[in-house]
Amino acid sequence: MKIIDNHTHLNDAPFRGKEEYYLERAQKLGVTKIICAGQDPEFNERAIDLAQRFDNVYAMVGFCPDVAKDYNQKTEDLLTEQLQSSNVVALGEIGLDYYWDKSPRDVQRKVFAEQIELAHKLHLPVDIHTRDAFADCYDILKHSNLEYGAILHSFNGNVDWLNKFLDLNVYISYSGVVSFTKATDVHESAINTPMDRILVETDAPYLTPKPYRGHQNEPGYARYVAEAIAKLKNISLEEVANATYANTVRAYGLK
Repeated sequence: MKIIDNHTHLNDAPFRGKEEYYLERAQKLGVTKIICAGQDPEFNERAIDLAQRFDNVYAMVGFCPDVAKDYNQKTEDLLTEQLQSSNVVALGEIGLDYYWDKSPRDVQRKVFAEQIELAHKLHLPVDIHTRDAFADCYDILKHSNLEYGAILHSFNGNVDWLNKFLDLNVYISYSGVVSFTKATDVHESAINTPMDRILVETDAPYLTPKPYRGHQNEPGYARYVAEAIAKLKNISLEEVANATYANTVRAYGLK
C-alpha cells in the first residue's frame, strides 16, 4: 500500500532539521511520497531545497493569498525561475482567503488569476487555497484556462460547491478535517467525491486528523486521512490508497 501526501509543509519551522526523521516515520505508515507546498519566496526556496535533497519529495511554489499584496513584477520573475527548478510539479499554494484577509480582496483576486495564467504558460497545474471565498474562487476558475489541471486543497465545502468544482474538472483534496466528528458537510462531500477525483493531504503541521487531533500534524498522518475517507465511503483503506495515489500522480504529472 502506497499513499501520497499531496500537500504538506515539511518546509515549516516544526520540521526544520528533522525532515529525514519525519519522512522515515511517513514511510512506516505507508506514505511514500510527499508534495511540499510553498507560499512565499522563503517557503518556496525551502520546498525546492527539500525536493532536491530527498528523492520522494516534490515541490510546489507560489504566492498564497496572505502575501498577495507583495506580488509584483520582481517577485513574479523570481517565481517563474523557481517554477522551472527540478522536481517542482505545481504552482501553489495560491488562491483566496477572506477569513484572515491579510491582503486586500481585490489584490488577492488579481494575483490569483495572474498566477493561474503563469501556470498555464509553463504547463503546470495549480494548487488552490480557498477559505470563506468559494464564490469568487469558482468564478475565477470558471474563467481561467485549467488545461493543465487544478487541485482544491483541504476542501471544506458542501456537496453543492463540490459539484460546481467537479464540473470544472478540478481534483478535490481532503485533509484531517474529513476525520473531525462535527465536519458533516465535509463528510458528505467526501462520500460524493468520485474515486478518480479524490486526493489526500495533511497540510502538516496543521489540521491533524483523528486519532491525533490536538497534536502536531506530520506527513505520515495522511494515512489517517485515507482511513477516514475509507470509513465514510465504506470501502477498504487499500482502495482509497490506490485511487488517491494514481490520482495524485496524474494530477501533478509525477514521474
